[in-house]
Amino acid sequence: MIGQLEQLLGQLDELRERAIAELGPITLLSDLDEWDIRYLGRNKGELKNLSAIMPKLSKEERPVVGQRINAVKSELERQLSAKRENLKQQEMIAALEQERIDVTLPGRALPVGHMHPISRTIREVTQIFERMGFSVVQGREVETDYYNFQALNVPADHPARDMQDTFWVNPGQILLRTHTSPMQVRTMKETEPPVRVVVPGKVYRNEAVDATHEAMFHQIEGLLVDEYCTMADLKGCLERFAQELFGIDTKIRFRGSYFPFTEPSAEVDVTCSSCHGEGCRVCKYSGWLEVLGAGMVHPKLLREVGYDPTKYRGFAFGMGVERIAMLKYGLGEIRLFSGNDLRFLRQF
Repeated sequence: MIGQLEQLLGQLDELRERAIAELGPITLLSDLDEWDIRYLGRNKGELKNLSAIMPKLSKEERPVVGQRINAVKSELERQLSAKRENLKQQEMIAALEQERIDVTLPGRALPVGHMHPISRTIREVTQIFERMGFSVVQGREVETDYYNFQALNVPADHPARDMQDTFWVNPGQILLRTHTSPMQVRTMKETEPPVRVVVPGKVYRNEAVDATHEAMFHQIEGLLVDEYCTMADLKGCLERFAQELFGIDTKIRFRGSYFPFTEPSAEVDVTCSSCHGEGCRVCKYSGWLEVLGAGMVHPKLLREVGYDPTKYRGFAFGMGVERIAMLKYGLGEIRLFSGNDLRFLRQF
């Protein structure tokens, strides 16, 4: 029996050495799983097979063999755990190396976003007036008949209404604003003089769309109300604006005109930036380009908002943003701005 015991212990030692020897060269986790099943498997593992002889041993031999089996099992499990951890580390390092980003490679070029030419023009114009002390205010696009027409000295039977075909939301009451001037009235009703504001925004006209007209476009209105305000102040303000926008050599001129909310009123021209006033096809050989309308605020409008026209005077001006952008960038087609053609927009 002693010979049988020594033989069994020898088999356990031989199994341990063989298992450890086979464990060393393994480089894949899948092979490691096969090794685990072969030596430590619960059903057909070699260590399990040797343990099956335990019932045949005497009472004295069982503890000796049991201790050796447990020792071999613990040793192999420890070796297995260490090997598994090592292989996982190696696989992780290999994966990280494979996925490593070479930061020295040039990046992929992405399209660079930039401002739309209309947004760019609005920002440029408003910043010019902000430097002159004006504040920028935003107004509502859906307006009442009162603020869009009546408060601006355009009553229901006024012929000036024929100039502005209107998109009515509720006929005779609610409409899409035809100009940004309503916000001037709202500002004066809410603010004590002095007032200096510019109002950029979208406006709507129910008219045919062509190369120079859109049903929806952008305007910028300006308003200044203070004591001792004169037409000379208006001209000085607009002259500085034109020179900052179109160039220091730009000159302006006033031509008499009519607007129901200003008196006197004027159309404002600037020297043609293409020919510098010499005359060309752009300016129809006149040397001048019409850019905006302006005038002194009508006394009736001042009374409407609660200002004393004997104490306060003011001037107002308004311009189409698309018109300004077309002149500034030398364009002859207004529909380019709303066409969303990237070939056009990428030029700005």
